[in-house]
Amino acid sequence: MLKTLISLLLILSITTYAKDATMNTIYDFTVKTIDGKETTLEDYKGKVLLIVNVASKCGYTPQYDGLEALYQKYKDKGLVVLGFPCNQFGSQEPGTEAEIQNFCRVNFGVTFPMFSKINVNGADTHPLYVYLKSEKPGVLGSEAIKWNFTKFLVGKEGKVVERFGSSTKPSELEEKIEKLLNS
Repeated sequence: MLKTLISLLLILSITTYAKDATMNTIYDFTVKTIDGKETTLEDYKGKVLLIVNVASKCGYTPQYDGLEALYQKYKDKGLVVLGFPCNQFGSQEPGTEAEIQNFCRVNFGVTFPMFSKINVNGADTHPLYVYLKSEKPGVLGSEAIKWNFTKFLVGKEGKVVERFGSSTKPSELEEKIEKLLNS
């Protein structure tokens, strides 16, 4: 009897969670631009998105070049790269939003949209990242972001298509991006 009750509660819990997760789309989330303006991702409806947690003092920081190259090559076809600075990994994004924005523009010519610093793990995880991680868990089903420059590819309908680790170079995503842009 107890096993049956526990099983029913588990099923109910999973069903409720699945229902709640499907009620949201990527466009429902409120974010703050790097200039401090509240907005939603609704502005990017119908676009292919590459959402990345970024940092200025990381071994992967040179990926800004590749992210900007992808953005420049495909922005007119519907790709938008969205950068979310995060200071949770080795304190590699210690600066203010103004310092981050200046660093990205001066050192890497970044023109893609950047947002205010957020947490991608832990109790203060930004709701966008709660959603992204639940939609596409990482290796062995782990939802935690392992390091800076984890990438989420989102299709035109706002569904998370794939997750890529830090070591995946932006150029390695071109074929997948082209496929989504042409679908």
